[in-house]
Amino acid sequence: MIIDGRDLATQIELEMKEELKELGTPKLAAVIVGADEGTKSYMRSIQRVGEKLGIEVEIVSLSEESNTEEVKDVISGLNSKKDGIIIGRPFPSHINEQQVITSILPEKDIDCLHPINLGFLFLGVPRFNPCTPQAVIEILNRTNTTIRGKRVTIIGRSNIVGKPLAIMLIQRGVDATVTVCHTKTHDLSAHTREADILIAAAGHPWLIGAEMVKQGAVVIDVGVNMNDGKLVGDVNFNEVEPKASLITPVPGGVGPITTRVLMRNALLARCLSASL
Repeated sequence: MIIDGRDLATQIELEMKEELKELGTPKLAAVIVGADEGTKSYMRSIQRVGEKLGIEVEIVSLSEESNTEEVKDVISGLNSKKDGIIIGRPFPSHINEQQVITSILPEKDIDCLHPINLGFLFLGVPRFNPCTPQAVIEILNRTNTTIRGKRVTIIGRSNIVGKPLAIMLIQRGVDATVTVCHTKTHDLSAHTREADILIAAAGHPWLIGAEMVKQGAVVIDVGVNMNDGKLVGDVNFNEVEPKASLITPVPGGVGPITTRVLMRNALLARCLSASL
């Protein structure tokens, strides 16, 4: 069965409507440095979702010549004005990304990038759940997929998806048995074929073919890659779909849910701002 991420995203929007009525309009800032068109497009899509939900998203564009201190100064000003702040990654290579991330107040960090927020996540008491990993959890829960005791293989070890998702899946109450693979993993297929739930987040187009997937596995494709001008995932969808019990397409799978999780985190940040 193909999982329609847009349908699941609509469910999340409906659940948020009452909270939005009570809390008013959360105000977010999306900070971009330079002219990366992919990043700008992503931020504009977040802005459109915000407008649909009644959440204000201001895109703050800085020149590529901006240095780390200048970006930090802008974020310092936004800390006092906005409920939540997100940054457009990747930054230009001369910007110290970690310094920029840590300049965001932890209670405004709705992408869960700040070391303090990642520490809370590690301890199992998250302030915010990171958006893409939480989108994967949403898909599994909303399709009534059993996670407890299942073998989950994640391909990718980034700080944005692979590492935090592994932490979330092994927490008590979720109780998956998790294997994390990466570019140095020997005999990758041996690990992927054992997975009841296979999560591809490597950033390599069509890395996963049918021969690498267990019959009846749940396959979640987090990959976002451009191939001949088209957006494709890490999974060869046409090959794998007949073999999978559930599978997400690219586009239209994880992405729409990720943006709604971000907006839900904005609601939480609004609550935190109100309590300060």
